[in-house]
Amino acid sequence: MKKIMLVTLGLFVTLFARTVTTYTIDIDQPEKEILRGHLDLGGSNPSGDEYAVNSYFIEKNGTPFVPIVGEIHYSRYPEAYWEESLLKMKAGGINVVASYVFWNIHERKEGVFDWSGNLNLRKFVQLAAKHELAVIVRMGPFCHGEMRNGGIPDWLYGRPFEVRSNDPEYLKYVDVLYGEIAKQIKGLLFENGGPVIGVQLENEYQHSAAPWEYSYPDITKELTVADLDASLVHEQIAATDGQNPWLTYGNKHMKQLKALAKKHGINVPLYTATGWGNATIVEKASLPVTAGYAYPFWQDPTPSPFYLFKDIHAFPDYSPVSFDATLYPSIPAEIGPGIQVKHSRRPIVPAESVAPMMVRILGSGSNGIGYYMYHGGSTPQFDGKYYNEEANGIPRINYDFQAPIGQYGQTREHYKSLRRLHAFLTECGSTLAPMKTVLPTTNASIQPEDTQTLRYAVRSKGNSGFLFLINYQDHIDVQPIENVRIDINAKGESFSFPAKGSMNLPVGTHAILPFNRQIGSAWIKTATVQPFAILHRKKESYYVFAGIQGVESELVFPQGTKLTRLQNARVYKEGKTVRVRALDNEPVIFSANGTPVVVLPYEMSLNAVKMNETLLITEGLLLENKDQMRLISRKVANDLLVFPAEEVVLSNERTELIKQKSPYRGFASYCIRFHEEKPEIEITKVSERKYTLRLLSDVSKWNDVFVQIDYVGDRAMAFIHGIMITDHFYHEKRWEIGLKSFVEPLAHDAMLLFFHPMESGSRYLSDLKHVPVFENGQHLEVKGFDIVPEYAVDLQLK
Repeated sequence: MKKIMLVTLGLFVTLFARTVTTYTIDIDQPEKEILRGHLDLGGSNPSGDEYAVNSYFIEKNGTPFVPIVGEIHYSRYPEAYWEESLLKMKAGGINVVASYVFWNIHERKEGVFDWSGNLNLRKFVQLAAKHELAVIVRMGPFCHGEMRNGGIPDWLYGRPFEVRSNDPEYLKYVDVLYGEIAKQIKGLLFENGGPVIGVQLENEYQHSAAPWEYSYPDITKELTVADLDASLVHEQIAATDGQNPWLTYGNKHMKQLKALAKKHGINVPLYTATGWGNATIVEKASLPVTAGYAYPFWQDPTPSPFYLFKDIHAFPDYSPVSFDATLYPSIPAEIGPGIQVKHSRRPIVPAESVAPMMVRILGSGSNGIGYYMYHGGSTPQFDGKYYNEEANGIPRINYDFQAPIGQYGQTREHYKSLRRLHAFLTECGSTLAPMKTVLPTTNASIQPEDTQTLRYAVRSKGNSGFLFLINYQDHIDVQPIENVRIDINAKGESFSFPAKGSMNLPVGTHAILPFNRQIGSAWIKTATVQPFAILHRKKESYYVFAGIQGVESELVFPQGTKLTRLQNARVYKEGKTVRVRALDNEPVIFSANGTPVVVLPYEMSLNAVKMNETLLITEGLLLENKDQMRLISRKVANDLLVFPAEEVVLSNERTELIKQKSPYRGFASYCIRFHEEKPEIEITKVSERKYTLRLLSDVSKWNDVFVQIDYVGDRAMAFIHGIMITDHFYHEKRWEIGLKSFVEPLAHDAMLLFFHPMESGSRYLSDLKHVPVFENGQHLEVKGFDIVPEYAVDLQLK
């Protein structure tokens, strides 16, 4: 419900009256019914730890567990840097790592499996275990992942049986594959005390397929699918009509895959199966995972439904589905925080679009997040053969995916916004998970094109819960939403956001706001700030909140709450409540009934991390490895705030640590200054389309050295000694190459950069915001090159 009221200011009614739109939602509704014991999932380890799955969420040791799953393909990233990447993922708030096992690169020749080097699955899982990250192994046999044949080996094409079928001859090969995977993860399963809590069986079975690379120009693509299912499948994710005459056949296939996995000792708490678009699962014996891509390369640009709140538990995205969704938790495996580009399509995922989509998913009733991809990479080549999906025009090597962590380990803007969201889930996920979703009456008629109506939902249990808000929609110009107020009616009481007046929501706003929530010895009635972290110190625990973009920070407590030690805040006593409001864009610190509270401004919260029960704030990237931390930055001078104030010690004498006067009480302030050096790199223009790059100094002294290339054209490629090392399809972002992976070959040869002009008739021009002026139907402009060193230093808190 929404209503209009007038707020008048003083006597100047006609001049200063403003219209406030008030939205009202009633949460006095039945609680979520949760079923247990009906799913053949779950398991325990020798230490007595246990996973269980009910109809609404996963439980770990009897407590709701919210998985934050990040996809990285070990085979698409150098083995030497796996550990650093896993630490980046963990620092970003990921608690479960997922990875495909691409059959076609492990068994390139029938009967000969390769698990060495960048294909060393066992080492990758061991590193995840070292850093206390759980693992889901996506075993195939079919994966997709924009991989050649979707991961099916070439040598299976010319066989008398059909792939992805129940033919016994095909299943013999799958049996061998699963057996080999089982050898690699032996002793690393959860039941052994290891990190592998789950495996995925197949991928999008009876829903999607990839093109066989046995193809020719101008012919209909032949897909990796059994003839029986040919009429059912798509090349990518899509909603369907829900009709599947071969559902029984599909269920049998998925059951057989699970039986093969268990035959080889792959006993895990979670057997996942992609459930979107009417794909087939193992009924009541697998966890159907969901997906959502707002900027797909396989569909024409159009506003998606993925920014509209819904009951996602009952009605998953890409419905209808092949199962009763209410029997399983809603947990995504493939939410796109980026997207791959292909030659004919160059969708650009704005960084500000990602966090609002995740807030919508959680507010709609999902009890987990799964990103595809969270970390980009490079598809390997063997014996001169490329393994990316060439039939669909995917770059031959580049699998950057515009991911939060890029092709060469670069962290991007949405890495920080998602880290901030994950901080909320880490502290509040177990409280959130059992809460029902309540949708407002305005939700019944809202469409993606409606950008005036407030998009919100509530998750609650009893009279406590969280208000979810977003102001974003893909493929549409969105405007700020101004002068809004939300009233939540509960049993015997109500809650207002804000407590007085109204608030404005800038474009891109995303928020999860608590109400009727206990913090230590105090109760919060409402707050226009998002829970961020709890710092469990020896003497007391600090409750840390993050401000919301464009919204004034306030926390409302019941009358009688003792507020002391206020810093940068003002207190208003109003009826039966007392309200704390930030004075300006600086940290707020106070105590409520003796419980310390900290509120970080929005921008500061994007740079904040909790490590060792301490808050550290810096624009650089902080990684944690037990009691040791590492700062990675492209800046020479890096400010660091520490709360509560602690002494910092560096491990490198060449890096200067400068203690500064803190601008905020209770914080310690430092500047970490790296010894500035410029890598000696020579870039020479060979022709209008070709440049060479030579190393004239040792770049291994830096954490990495990036070449940023500013150009406008169709595509570009990089070669060393005539062998392509990466490629790039122009999509209005600088091409960036990390050099640390190529130090050895660059010691002996130059890198050749080869640019190709954009053509005026290219289909992808509709994806670009700025289309150049063409001369003779072509355009190529190589604007310049920047060499950007990346520094690193280890540090400790004393």
